[in-house]
Amino acid sequence: MSQTIIVAGIGTEIGKTVVSAILTNALKADYWKPIQSGDLDQGDAYWIQQWVKHPNLTIWPSTYRLSQPLSPHTAAELDGISIELNQFQKPSSSNSLVIELAGGLMVPINDQQTNIDLIQSLNAPVILVSKNYLGSINHTLLSFEMLQQRGIPVLGIVFNGPENPSGEKFILNYTQLPLLLRVNEEPSINDIVIDHYAQQIKL
Repeated sequence: MSQTIIVAGIGTEIGKTVVSAILTNALKADYWKPIQSGDLDQGDAYWIQQWVKHPNLTIWPSTYRLSQPLSPHTAAELDGISIELNQFQKPSSSNSLVIELAGGLMVPINDQQTNIDLIQSLNAPVILVSKNYLGSINHTLLSFEMLQQRGIPVLGIVFNGPENPSGEKFILNYTQLPLLLRVNEEPSINDIVIDHYAQQIKL
């Protein structure tokens, strides 16, 4: 049965693209990044193409491709355009679909709205990606609380990068979210590494 999942992070540079690749592989899904800010030649869709090798993969074009690697609302302003929620049309496919956000939940996409408004408009559950750093417990719990306040279902959490057993235990106890996967620090990421984790994720 096909499903749509949104990959959201507690901030930027959290590992959303790696987790999106793992999910895309595991579900034999399509991939869509609604907003790509900067690095248009080798952005996140490029890495999905490199890392995911299932034969039915479709990478849907971003609704907005912005030239600067900045917050979407700033990048759009510099490009002379405005991001509008009604312009996002979720791809229609018989495959499952993995949607990767640009930045954290409260990153602005225009003068009034943020990524969490985009999530609501797409009407799909979220997998939350967390990464250990000083302050990450706070950021993870705040992200969870925001999703709860908006009534957005959260399928579970993925921890990426260096382990923090006590912090991870507290996050799981507090949120009561299932742990879907732990992605360790890897010397490099390639299709073999992605496939390894795709076989472990609990969906």
